[in-house]
Amino acid sequence: MNRKEKTAVLFVCMGNICRSPTAHGVFRKLVRDEGLEEQIEIDSAGTHAYHVGQPPDRRAQLTAAGRNIDLSDLRGRQVDVNDFHRYDYILAMDRENLAILLELCPVGMEHKVSLFMNFARDYGMDEVPDPYYGGEQGFERVFDMVEAASRGLLEEIRKH
Repeated sequence: MNRKEKTAVLFVCMGNICRSPTAHGVFRKLVRDEGLEEQIEIDSAGTHAYHVGQPPDRRAQLTAAGRNIDLSDLRGRQVDVNDFHRYDYILAMDRENLAILLELCPVGMEHKVSLFMNFARDYGMDEVPDPYYGGEQGFERVFDMVEAASRGLLEEIRKH
């Protein structure tokens, strides 16, 4: 990772309306609470263009609001090749999206791409399940997982 003013983090799921904006919002709040907004840049994107320009899923927003996190300003966008040059951490929510990212990734930048749950080693899961087709409990579970991984990610960034 080259030394620059900010460490840049990109969270990625399939459509960028459930998991990755949840991770974006949770990590953003953690970064703000720690007073690190000037050191860490955060964004989210999807591997598919299903929801470009749309706000996060209503259920994700409601779950976030229940935890004092606002996702209303976020809008879906699709990952593009420039993201591999801009971000230091490109974090996939699951193996399927990880594989897509690695296919898009320019040679020599693969080290930037990993599973987000790698930062929650004690959690016992390496993928964040997609809550889109499930009920409210799925969104709560995703938030719990994302909070654990966000703490681990911040700890990792601080080490570097």
